[in-house]
Amino acid sequence: MRILALLCLLTTLASTSSLVAQTPATTGTVAMLEPGDSIRIQVWRKPEFSGDYLVGPDGTITHPLYRAVRVAGIPLAAAEANIRRFLLEYDQNPQFVMEPLISISVSGEVPRPSVFAVNPKTTLAEAVARAGGTTQYGKRDQVRIFRTEGSARGQMFFNLQDPTDVVAQSPVRSGDQIVVDRKKSFFKDVLLPVVGLLGSLASIALVSRRWNR
Repeated sequence: MRILALLCLLTTLASTSSLVAQTPATTGTVAMLEPGDSIRIQVWRKPEFSGDYLVGPDGTITHPLYRAVRVAGIPLAAAEANIRRFLLEYDQNPQFVMEPLISISVSGEVPRPSVFAVNPKTTLAEAVARAGGTTQYGKRDQVRIFRTEGSARGQMFFNLQDPTDVVAQSPVRSGDQIVVDRKKSFFKDVLLPVVGLLGSLASIALVSRRWNR
């Protein structure tokens, strides 16, 4: 009975620690570019102002023409307004398209794990699809995502098997790290460890009885 009670206690503690580690990250904040992301600018009839540019550590575009234009750390609408304000110096009515490209990573049980530059409107489920979906061993019902909010780093989960999962259908954020874990085998990952633990506890009980004789 003591062995069974100890086993239940260990199982409860493991479950509790698992829940504590699941620190939710917020999903409702405004999307914005961060240093290390990219931005694509297409200006009509001005190829010298068009191209794909990296966002520098100071939040401005790393290109001689745009070096004073801030695009990171502010709402995308504000970044577009800054670009328009800059182009007004060269054209009374600039016609341009701005496409932000944020950096995310997808790893684990996916065919093409990598770092991707995607549109901020891309959902977490679409990001996994960008990596080729999950392999046959991927744990689709509990995909992990690590996200930084200010100085805090949180972890949350989403279910690719549920089309109504709110988190799975929410947009990605700059710096998101998506991890598809491997499915657990009941025999290998659950039954064998329990049997091993019971064996160890039985050995401890046997030794304890001998010492108490």
